[in-house]
Amino acid sequence: MFERIWAYENPLSGQIRRLEQELDELFGGTPSLAGRRNIRSLPVGSCPAVNVAATPDAINVYLFAPGVDPKKLEISIRQNLLSVSGEREIAAAQNATYYRQERFSGEFRRSISLPDDVDPDQVEAKYLDGILTITIGRRASSKPRQIKVA
Repeated sequence: MFERIWAYENPLSGQIRRLEQELDELFGGTPSLAGRRNIRSLPVGSCPAVNVAATPDAINVYLFAPGVDPKKLEISIRQNLLSVSGEREIAAAQNATYYRQERFSGEFRRSISLPDDVDPDQVEAKYLDGILTITIGRRASSKPRQIKVA
């Protein structure tokens, strides 16, 4: 729908590009060889992407991290805070200038607050097809139970 707006140079598109450059310089610093930050790129600290789902029996955390060696992942739970850290190395092309780099590279750490009823002794982690799935069971005492009337 908006492709036609950017198809040719007009005063509005020029001003938007200038504003984008100024914001990049303000928030992203100077471009580096490893990559250039962009206002449309994901913010620092949001890689790898995470989904969290809750069921009556467990909390399921899905961490999307293709290319990560699962043996180098560190997963811990402390005071209802799940922490996942690791590293993904992507070789940069020689003599290339990156204008946008959305595949994250380097060390990462994600922390996720968990509900009070999780049981840190019931944790299972699987890595398959670039997705780390962490399942944390809930305490039996917090699950709803049926009470019969006598």
